[in-house]
Amino acid sequence: MNRKDEHVSLAKAFHKTKRNDFDDVALLHRSFPSVRVSDVSIATELFEQPLSNPFFINAMTGGSEKTKQYNQQLAILARETDLMMATGSVSAALKDPTVADSYQIVRKEHPNGCFLANVGAGTSLENAQRAVDLFEANALQIHLNAPQELVMPEGDRDFTNWLQTIEEIATHLEIPVIVKEVGFGMTRETIQQLLSVGVTIIDVAGSGGTSFTQIENARRKQREFAYLDNFGISNVASLLEAKDVPVPFELIASGGIRNAYDIFKALCFGAQTVGIAGTILNHLLSNGLEETIALVRQWQSELHTLYAMTGTTETAKLKKVPLILTGHAKEWCELRNIDYKKYSSR
Repeated sequence: MNRKDEHVSLAKAFHKTKRNDFDDVALLHRSFPSVRVSDVSIATELFEQPLSNPFFINAMTGGSEKTKQYNQQLAILARETDLMMATGSVSAALKDPTVADSYQIVRKEHPNGCFLANVGAGTSLENAQRAVDLFEANALQIHLNAPQELVMPEGDRDFTNWLQTIEEIATHLEIPVIVKEVGFGMTRETIQQLLSVGVTIIDVAGSGGTSFTQIENARRKQREFAYLDNFGISNVASLLEAKDVPVPFELIASGGIRNAYDIFKALCFGAQTVGIAGTILNHLLSNGLEETIALVRQWQSELHTLYAMTGTTETAKLKKVPLILTGHAKEWCELRNIDYKKYSSR
């Protein structure tokens, strides 16, 4: 089986709705929200690009005939619901031009869409530009996935040039550059490293959803890395780390997003937009395109309700909504010397 197809198959097989750190985050009830739902706007902005929705379809797939069909359906979903969309890693097309159409299909289906091209951290500036040119991407995602590579039987074993190549791309590429994890999360130290090389848009992409160590371990004969199935820092913990960094940057949250309430909580932590991958892909494969369009529209409607319930009429003001942290989220703050009480009194 093609590795890209295998990844999708295993991601679906392992997908399950489970408890995660968003369940340790509670909202304070406001008896007088003092707003009208009709006044609520869930629009946001990223890299000076206006976005009508505060969530998007994050990087998933591409690189084979089967994944071309998935990207086509995801692009239609993006078009019909006005979502930004990232393709999966374009590395397959850079190595084999015959699979380029599995990525280019997104632009064909949605000519005016906002698309992100995705490449690995070791990608050269030249190949990063080729990835962008492949379907005229609006921005470039560079993914960090060292644990995945190490568990992957055929994965990379040399990470010495990652930060250097990211700096070169961030310095010279003429479109916005986003650096994201793939479900292992980020510490404030990692974020500060990225800021020091000129990266200004960061997707913390924490654990809680698809586990690529679990997927790659399933491809190993001995399955010897099962103890890494849940490896990583959660989305919530990564957001707490990010908000403890004093230097401003554009923040994206992803990893373990199950529903509109998770999207809303991530926005309350200060994320400008929220990436969703596994939940959308599983719903698409299980229920089809039309029902997935209906699900996204339902989330959009629910977000209007949640904004109004907290007396908020625009996305940027959600970072003032009080949050109560308990359980693992609170413990993380205590162990990392992050002031969690400030979230309850803002």
